[in-house]
Amino acid sequence: MGLQLPERSAPTRLRRIGLAGMLGLIFVLLAGCGSDSQGERLGMPKPITKEGEHTLDLWQGAWIAALATGVVVWGLIFFAIWKFRRRHDDEVPVQTRYNLPLEIFYTIFPIIMVIVFFDHTISTQNAVLNDPDVKPQNTIYVVGQQWQWTFNYPDEVKDDSGKPVNVYKVGTSSDVPTLHLPVGETTRFELRSPDVIHDFGVPGFLIKMDVIPGQKNHYQVTPKTTGTYTGKCYELCGVYHSRMIFEVKVESRADYNAYLQSLVDAGDTSDEPICGGKFAETQVGLDDTDSEQGICQ
Repeated sequence: MGLQLPERSAPTRLRRIGLAGMLGLIFVLLAGCGSDSQGERLGMPKPITKEGEHTLDLWQGAWIAALATGVVVWGLIFFAIWKFRRRHDDEVPVQTRYNLPLEIFYTIFPIIMVIVFFDHTISTQNAVLNDPDVKPQNTIYVVGQQWQWTFNYPDEVKDDSGKPVNVYKVGTSSDVPTLHLPVGETTRFELRSPDVIHDFGVPGFLIKMDVIPGQKNHYQVTPKTTGTYTGKCYELCGVYHSRMIFEVKVESRADYNAYLQSLVDAGDTSDEPICGGKFAETQVGLDDTDSEQGICQ
């Protein structure tokens, strides 16, 4: 004859369920905590651009809405467990009943949430990609090639006749390039690729975007403070994908102009933006196409 374990009471089971729910919530909150006050940003890097603040607001708002929804759902679940728990003298309740107001709430509320999320997402997207109220003061053509980056500054320097001259910096596997940006000014990135799909991003920008052959993607940033940051390719683009790293230096306008002049002095100039080919090391066989120059236009 086997041993029969004592049957646990309903309050004991409810306490265990409540304790498990509280522990789960604590683990979720701790997962968002980290150094450099990342807890309040729920794991998101600190934005270094004005556009990144919009992304952070969207991220935090989504978390608040998700937690609020979770609290409501968990509350209804535990209420139903407690209110309609089976007692020793109860019969099995009717299984075909329903609560019409509650079902209407479960239908309408998610629709409202989707509409609100969609509206805030579109507003954030417009602010980051092309805010009509913020005109870019600078345009930089960013070219991702296997396996490094080329940064073109086509409108910043003029020759003796006043004609714009493109200055550029080409990165190599042994020379990590630096992208220079003037602080407090809006810069538009025109993203191009002569070979495969890359992805251009900097954690502090709070945005990254694919660099696709034949497609002209773009976004803009307005750095808030000076400093040096690290960026990389976020798309697995080939054997030496890990080498596609670069630095970003946000500096004053005077230092920015001095850097551009140093490129002129070094002879790193061209009539048009450079897209791989003979100036940027790219995959063999892809540098002899007619799009070598035209892809940047």
